[in-house]
This record gives sequence, C-alpha cells and structure tokens, in this order.
Amino acid sequence: MLFGRLVLVILATIVNCAVFASSFGFGDSNPKVPGKGMALFRFLSPRAQLSGQFLNLNVRMFASSSIGVEDVLKSPQWPSEWPFTASDMMRQDESADSNFYSMARFCYHVDDRAIESLTAYYEEAFEEWENPSILDICSSHVSHFPSGTTKNERRRLVALGMNEEELRENKQVDEYVVKDLNTDPVLPFPDNSFDIVTNAVSIDYLNRPLEINKEVARVLKPGGVAMYALSNRCFPTKAVNIWLRTNDLEHVFIVGSYFHYTGMFEPPSAVEVGPNPSWIGGSSQNIAYLSVVRAKVNKSI
Repeated sequence: MLFGRLVLVILATIVNCAVFASSFGFGDSNPKVPGKGMALFRFLSPRAQLSGQFLNLNVRMFASSSIGVEDVLKSPQWPSEWPFTASDMMRQDESADSNFYSMARFCYHVDDRAIESLTAYYEEAFEEWENPSILDICSSHVSHFPSGTTKNERRRLVALGMNEEELRENKQVDEYVVKDLNTDPVLPFPDNSFDIVTNAVSIDYLNRPLEINKEVARVLKPGGVAMYALSNRCFPTKAVNIWLRTNDLEHVFIVGSYFHYTGMFEPPSAVEVGPNPSWIGGSSQNIAYLSVVRAKVNKSI
C-alpha cells in the first residue's frame, strides 16, 4: 500500500510540475505567450493531460483529508482540448439501449436518503425562479422534484427518457418525450425553452455528452442552469468506460468538463448533498452519497 502511494506521488509530481508552475511565476500572465509550466502541460496530449489531472487530484486527496466534492471544480486545470477518446465513451454492453430499457423499472436506483437530499436540494435551488420551466432528461417514473413544483399556465414541466410506461406514470410533469439521446442527441425543443435542465444519476450512461450538453445549453433560457446529480451506483454494463475506471471525485471533474468543453456555460461548481459524508481517498463510502454538478448557461459566448 505504501509503495503504491509512493509511485502515485512520483508520477503525479511529474505532471504537477507543469500544472502548478504557473502558480510560481511561470503562468500565462500574457495569454498570447504561454507560460513555461502551462506550455509543458499543453505539450501533452489532451488524454494525457486528463490523466495528469486525475493523478493530481489523487495526490491532493492523499496529502489532505479535507478535500471534498466542493473543491474539485474550484480551480480546475482543464486539458487544452476535449480529452475523452472513443474508447472512454464505449460501454461493456453496446447493444441497443432501447432493448435494455424496454422493461419498466418502477424502483428507485439510489438510497432513500439520497433521494430526500436531492429533493431538498431542488427545493432550494428552484427558488431562484418564480415559476421555472424544467426539463428532466434521462427521466423515469419520478423526477424527485419538491412537492411545490406543480404545473401551471406559466411554466412547462417535461420528462425525457427511454421507457414510455415509466414516463407515463411520472406525475411530477405535464408532458413527456420518449427519446434515446445516445442515438440522437438533439433535444426536440426550440431554443430558450427551459429555465432548468435536470439529470438524476444518469449522466454516466450518455456516450455523446458533448453533443447532448450543447443541446442542453441551446434549450436553456438566458440565465438558465443545468443540474446533474451523481451517485456511486450504476448499471455497469451501460455506464461509459471512463466512469468505471474513475472514482467519485474524478466523476465530478468529468461532468464539470462536459460543461466546460461546450464553450456555452459559465464555470461549473459542485456540492455534496447526501447525508453523513464518508470518504476513503476519492471514493465515497456513504450508501446515500449524492453530489450535484451545476452550471449556468452563457448565451453571450
């Protein structure tokens, strides 16, 4: 165990020399003349830069037990270009998702306390709008909205998911759309349709996240926000490979990067909302673990 940690520190130090050099006078004070540290960092391939960030994150966790979900996106060093490979976005089961989701599953996929925490988070977050129109993507028979989120003539509540039987039972929305976003990532709505787009513990199943999040930005109204809830559970055969190879804190970085690389959102942030946080390294030990990564659309970009 000690040897493994030592190797991790040595490997990460190589990348950290490039990543953090800018903090010691070698940064990009002039964006047209890259600093020595960042120039070295950018010399690496985008995928190697991503691996370096994961190493850096793990070293920070090793060095300080106080690092948490909120810290991951505070000052991220994004790879210079989209870093994910085709292999990263493949799944163990590449058969049609329509087959996998053909049978209705009327159950909750996370712990009851995690659901309660998500609903409580939504209740506070939704208060930023008087009557927000909301799109819930990768939805099912429930969207976990607070009880006060009801349809009226001033807002639209829509669920988009894979199984019509489940969606038909979702009483928290007033309309639904059956659509496989992995086959066609285009959202069937006009520009500027929604104040909020939610995704509850399903972002790990999307294998075209950049295209989908550009669509999310398109359908959000100016000032609108995307809110994605992450858990430590999944259907492993349908989660993308990069998700299965990384830990919970790295998942936060991955989802934050989805927003970043669209070029259509303000810097993302993250918060752990589940009760009783418990961590070993970058992996939550809490059965009710839940975090939310969110970003506000920027229509002026």
